[in-house]
Amino acid sequence: MERAEAPSVRIEPWSDSDLELLRRANAPELMDHLGGPESPEQLIARHGRYVALSADREGRGRMYRIALPAEADAVGTIGFWERTWQGREVYETGWAVLPEFQGRGIASAATAAVAAQARAARRHRYLHAYPSVDNAASNGVCRRAGFLLRGECEIEYPPGHPLLTNDWRLDLHPERR
Repeated sequence: MERAEAPSVRIEPWSDSDLELLRRANAPELMDHLGGPESPEQLIARHGRYVALSADREGRGRMYRIALPAEADAVGTIGFWERTWQGREVYETGWAVLPEFQGRGIASAATAAVAAQARAARRHRYLHAYPSVDNAASNGVCRRAGFLLRGECEIEYPPGHPLLTNDWRLDLHPERR
C-alpha cells in the first residue's frame, strides 16, 4: 500500500490572539477522550498557561497553533511541556486537529515538527504522549510519528480523574546511548 505524502504544515508559537482557536478545539468530539469540554473559565486559564509557556526561553516547552499554507485560520493545536514521569524529567506532547481537517495526516506532520522543536531544546531525552487507549486516531499519530509503545498506564486528566492511556515514547537523542 502506497503512503500519501505528508501535508505541509507550520507550527507557529501560541499568542494572545489564539483564544478562539482554543475554544474551537474544546468541541465535545475533540474532548471526548479527555473527560469532556472545559468550562469557559478553565479555557481562559489554559490559554494563559499556553501564552506563558510560549514565552518561555528556557526550553521547558512551547505551545503552537497548527497552520496550513492554504488556510487563513489555524487548524489545530500542539505543544510540548515538561513533566516528571517515573522519577525522570521528560517532555510530554499533546495535540488537537479541528474535525473538518482530520484524516489528512496533519496531526502526524505537526507531531514530527514539534518533536524537532523539543529535540532542538536539548533539555530532555524523551518525548512522551499519553493518548487514551480508546483513541485510535491519536494512537495512530504516535505510531506514524515514530514513537514506541511502552504499554498502558494510568494518568490523571483532568487532575483528579484517572484515565487509562498508552505510554508512547520518542527518543529525541538516540545518539546519546
